[in-house]
Amino acid sequence: MLDGLKRSAIGGLCVLAFAGQVAAADLIDVPTASYCRLATTSDLALNENIGEVKTEVVRMMDEAVAAANSSQWLDSSRPVFVWASEAKVACGKAYGYLKTNYRDEDYLNKCECFHSRMVEYMN
Repeated sequence: MLDGLKRSAIGGLCVLAFAGQVAAADLIDVPTASYCRLATTSDLALNENIGEVKTEVVRMMDEAVAAANSSQWLDSSRPVFVWASEAKVACGKAYGYLKTNYRDEDYLNKCECFHSRMVEYMN
C-alpha cells in the first residue's frame, strides 16, 4: 500500500514538473513589443475631434468582434481571442459613452490598448 502511494506521489510530481515546463515554454513566444501605455494617455483620448474618436472606436470594436467570432482565432493557441474579447467590451463601453458625448478616458485607453494587443498577437 505504501509503495502504491509513493508511486502515485512521484507520478503526480512528474506531471506537475512537465506541466510547469510546458507553461514556461509558452513564455518564450511572448511578443517583445511593449505593453500598452498604461501610465500615459492613449492617442484616442488625446484626440479632440469626437467624430474621429467615434469612428476609430467603432473600427477597433468591429475588428475585435470579427476576431472574437473567427474560428481561426478561437482554435488558435495565440491569445488573440482573449484580447479581442477584451477589446470589444472596452471599445463598446467607450462608444456607449461617446454616443452621449462623454469621453471616458479609461475606456478609451483600454480600447486602444486591448485592440493593439489583439493585432500584435495576430501577426
